[in-house]
Amino acid sequence: MLAIRMQRTGRKGHAQFRLIVQESRRTPSSGNVIAALGSYDPHTKAVILDKEQAAKYLNNGAQPSPRMAMILQKEGIKLPSWVKVDDKRTKSIKNTEKLRRNQTPAPVEAESSTSSEADSAAEAAPEEVVAEAPTEVAEEAPAVEETVAVAEETTEAVEEAEAPAEETKAEETAEATEEETEKTA
Repeated sequence: MLAIRMQRTGRKGHAQFRLIVQESRRTPSSGNVIAALGSYDPHTKAVILDKEQAAKYLNNGAQPSPRMAMILQKEGIKLPSWVKVDDKRTKSIKNTEKLRRNQTPAPVEAESSTSSEADSAAEAAPEEVVAEAPTEVAEEAPAVEETVAVAEETTEAVEEAEAPAEETKAEETAEATEEETEKTA
């Protein structure tokens, strides 16, 4: 059985192909070619093809490779009914559940009770205001004001929580300096 296929030529990284007719049991690199039908440059999509000779081999039962069938069809050669052309080559997507468009958004936490959560809420609140304000201004206006008020409350709570911590740090450093002066004396 004969096969119409492409034989790779050209230098490394810049492929060009010969369009050949060959025994189907042979590989394109074997060199045993029955007929050369033309050439194909995938970079410029330029096809040089002897259409009459290609039609003759197709009518006599030569089986084109899938890529050759597409090239022959684009060149206007009528393919026999037994030749199947894959017009759409779909790529299968693995793990579609991991795509961002298929994941549900994470719920946003309203208020926090601990100081570390208050820090993260204080940092996240202004970003939420910016993200929500342009999308639905008419409906979200009261919610935005509430978010700003909550953000201000959390920043005040954080500042109050940090104030005693700073005082204890100052006392510890004063004690440490007193101990050092006692040791040196």
